[in-house]
Amino acid sequence: MVGSTVRGMDLTATTADLASAATEVSRLLPTRVLDPVLAGLVLRAGPAGVELAGSDRERAVRLNRPATTHTDGEVVVPAKPLADTLRGLDDPQVRLVVEGSRLAVRTTTARFALPLLDLPSHPGVPPLPPAVGRIPAEALAAALTPVSSATSKDDVLPIFTGVRMLGTGHRIELIATDRYRMAYATVPWTPEGSLNVLAPAALMADVARLPQHTVVTVHADEDRIALSWTGGSVSTTLLAAPFPDDRARKLLEAAIDSTVVVEADALAGAVRRATPYSGPHGSVTLQVEDSELRVRGSDPQTGESEESIKATIDGNRVTKTFQARYLADALKAFSGRRVELRIQDGLRSTVLTSQPGEDGVELKYLVVPLRRVE
Repeated sequence: MVGSTVRGMDLTATTADLASAATEVSRLLPTRVLDPVLAGLVLRAGPAGVELAGSDRERAVRLNRPATTHTDGEVVVPAKPLADTLRGLDDPQVRLVVEGSRLAVRTTTARFALPLLDLPSHPGVPPLPPAVGRIPAEALAAALTPVSSATSKDDVLPIFTGVRMLGTGHRIELIATDRYRMAYATVPWTPEGSLNVLAPAALMADVARLPQHTVVTVHADEDRIALSWTGGSVSTTLLAAPFPDDRARKLLEAAIDSTVVVEADALAGAVRRATPYSGPHGSVTLQVEDSELRVRGSDPQTGESEESIKATIDGNRVTKTFQARYLADALKAFSGRRVELRIQDGLRSTVLTSQPGEDGVELKYLVVPLRRVE
């Protein structure tokens, strides 16, 4: 809907700055909505520069960029078309100016015009909840990325689409599971309050891909969680379902039958090469020998594969079959490091872990084995 209320706005900014910010806001907003204004990007120009913001009533994002403001103002325009237009510009500087019912995007040689959406109909960006602590951005990303990968993509059971975040002293615990695998990480932080939330994993994973900043402030209350940094913030409503903490933690108490220490990248490469031979169930088999780990794939249609990797073995010879993509996701989290596979008897989960990195992140990844089909 074209806006009936228009506030004039006129600014000049660096094209790359605006393009990157508009792209991030656009990426964090839904593309399919009944009300087009919810897919709109709010531009607010003032003496301090320009703010780019968006909200669909559940999630919200706000990014600030430097700009020369000729006329203060605030407008809403379609987010994706603006981001696409800015990314396609070659000029280093761009001017955004309201012309009647449109926002003109001007360079020295071109002009583009986007319709203004109804500003009063936009829900606005809610204020941030109280700050509850601070955390190094790189450490947060290192923990969030693998933990988020263990969540379900099926919204039928919302509990399994979230990341459990619990502040315990000077560390945050993060847990997620889709019932077939589970990731658990702890990361150091500076607490300023209590944190006990179940946050939507999709947004948390997106936040982990944003440009890294020195320190992120965590905000939370009973309804929302937010992350803020110099120049921006994101927030989202919480999932209401209770997370099975006790049951999840019991899975970490492995009764180890065999321990295998191997280079994560070497094992990940072998799993990747075996995947074309993983058959209709997409499975690969790990066979623990005296001083090596064999990775096998077998498919009546495409053939079979077998590859040996040097490993340090402590315990019994065992053979386990896993869903190839789950095992690959788990190994990706330990890239560049040696990983320890704590293999349990029967159909109990195999626990992957490693020494904490320089960022202080401790990570454990559980993968449930498959029943072997002879």
